[in-house]
Amino acid sequence: MRAVLCGAVGAAVLAGCGESTEGPAGPTTTVPDPDTIEVFNPCRGALSDEVLTSVGLDPSTKGVLTDPPTGVSAWRVCNWIPLDDRYGSGKRTVGVFSTSHTLDDARKKTSAVVIRETSVNERAGLVSKESSDPDACFVSFEAEQGMFEVRTSWLSTEGPRVGDLCEMSEKYAAALEPHLPK
Repeated sequence: MRAVLCGAVGAAVLAGCGESTEGPAGPTTTVPDPDTIEVFNPCRGALSDEVLTSVGLDPSTKGVLTDPPTGVSAWRVCNWIPLDDRYGSGKRTVGVFSTSHTLDDARKKTSAVVIRETSVNERAGLVSKESSDPDACFVSFEAEQGMFEVRTSWLSTEGPRVGDLCEMSEKYAAALEPHLPK
């Protein structure tokens, strides 16, 4: 699973321990802990069979990478096998990653190689690869909860591999985006 190596998203601001200060208090900003946000769950029917089929994914091939049965989780991830060759051909899988982590977290991740900034329909995004996995490409895009990522990866070296994984991820992300929360 794609793990964001950023530690805490925000830092607590401490004001003069043991000292008294006159005057109004300054503004404070609280950044929510990404591990306490309830993220959209692509694994449990939120993406209907009809939606998956319409974007070219086979609902019967769902694989769960991470979906804790209860409580909050910073990541919920499932993947499917394409129904057809509309975006390329070869044995591959398409994953939907739902997370409370942000695009800034993805940009700062030391194991990721950002290929380019992009947009997924109207949402800001980026295209990246993991330095340790040349057989996968991620398209990440913003969401109020943090971000979504769509990963396309080769499953096998057998048979033809036709198409660019990053272009495939961009096309699947654009098709899935209207069905994901803003």
